[in-house]
Amino acid sequence: MMRKVYAEEQPRKQTINLRETPAKVERVIIDGVGRTKDDIVTKQVEQVFEAENFEDMIQRCQDAKNNMKKLGIFKTVRIEIDTYKGAKASSHGYQVKYHVQEMRFMTGGAHTQIGTNDGNLLFNLRIPNLFGRAEKVIAEYTYGTKHSRGLGLHLTRPVNGNTEVLFGATGYQGHSEYPWSGYKETDRGVGVDLSFPSLIGKHNIKWEGVWRDLRCMSNSTSFAVREQAGHSMKSSVKHTFMRDSRDDPILPNEGSLLKLTQEYAGVGGNARFFKHDIEVQANKELVLNSVFQLSLAGGVMRPLEPNKDIMIIDKFFLGGPLTLRGFNIKGVGPHSDGNALGGDMYCMGALHLYTPLPFRPGIGGFGDLFRSHFFINAGNCGNFQSFSFDQLTRENMDVFRNSLRLAYGAGIVLRLGGVARLELNYVVPIWIRQGDSANQGLQLGVGLTFL
Repeated sequence: MMRKVYAEEQPRKQTINLRETPAKVERVIIDGVGRTKDDIVTKQVEQVFEAENFEDMIQRCQDAKNNMKKLGIFKTVRIEIDTYKGAKASSHGYQVKYHVQEMRFMTGGAHTQIGTNDGNLLFNLRIPNLFGRAEKVIAEYTYGTKHSRGLGLHLTRPVNGNTEVLFGATGYQGHSEYPWSGYKETDRGVGVDLSFPSLIGKHNIKWEGVWRDLRCMSNSTSFAVREQAGHSMKSSVKHTFMRDSRDDPILPNEGSLLKLTQEYAGVGGNARFFKHDIEVQANKELVLNSVFQLSLAGGVMRPLEPNKDIMIIDKFFLGGPLTLRGFNIKGVGPHSDGNALGGDMYCMGALHLYTPLPFRPGIGGFGDLFRSHFFINAGNCGNFQSFSFDQLTRENMDVFRNSLRLAYGAGIVLRLGGVARLELNYVVPIWIRQGDSANQGLQLGVGLTFL
């Protein structure tokens, strides 16, 4: 006989409030550790013991997993949570077990690296956990398409097991050619740095000592460059502050970027100057998936000794397909016999409008890597050592404003992975000064940095 079930007899669904469900982590096990020291992994999971309820426990376990991944020494990290059955276990006690797989002691490979309209072939050898406390050692050799080559050895390690605070040391030798300025340069240097976060952004403090050897590329190199040829030594302290809230570093839809850099060269060596640099970017998403972007940058530098010129290898340069579009690489500013000399002050700004490609081909897939691009940019680079910041006269301001360069254009932007971009633009320079190297028409640019 079939029995009728009335509404009041039907089972009711129970809602469990995880915040009100008590939970206490009694034990943490890390399975799979071989070379890694106990103290470095203990530092990452100690927060798990502070959980007060089930939801808090799950979140802390996940945070600990993320911290272990940030160490860069594990291929995989998997969490397993179970009730704890120990003799003194509470009724709401739990055991958390992390299954980890360590990376191989040594890895290596070869891949390409993108610079500003330059490509490099990079060979590297990595030791991700040298002494068992997430010390990462990288030895690399690069060979570029523009006769550049370099050899470097880099070491980084978290300070006191904190993945947000990193100490680094480096030693390197590199050779590069700068045809727009008519010289080639060989650098041999060492440096140490410390990276750490703050409430408003990230900081990096670095000391670097580098021995530079500057040589002329040909007999046509200008005398203004020739007279700077030879050896020089720079010992500098540099501070970089960055606050980045953009949702994407290459083609952002929302967010802003603030980057400040100060460099003091004069802690020994014969290069003596003080240098400031700032970069600002703001993005706002509009209708129909279009994005408006404002980018600004500027810098100024001064010699520490009166009447002593700053060397060409330390100065600011301006121009290129990803910065001041409409001008060739380093094509804006003081020149001598066709060689760019750089300046001790610069500024540039750009307004961009990014839109999806017409008719949205490949939406949700390959087509989303492309954006239509409309822009106008302006900038200036020069020597303004007579420029007084205590008395900004109207005459000085007029000289600076009247020497601005301006260009506008449109094109297509392609995202290259998550670190670089390619631009193909048609550009029309409007304001050009004598000695500039302008580029009207199609301009192709590929690189890591852009304005």
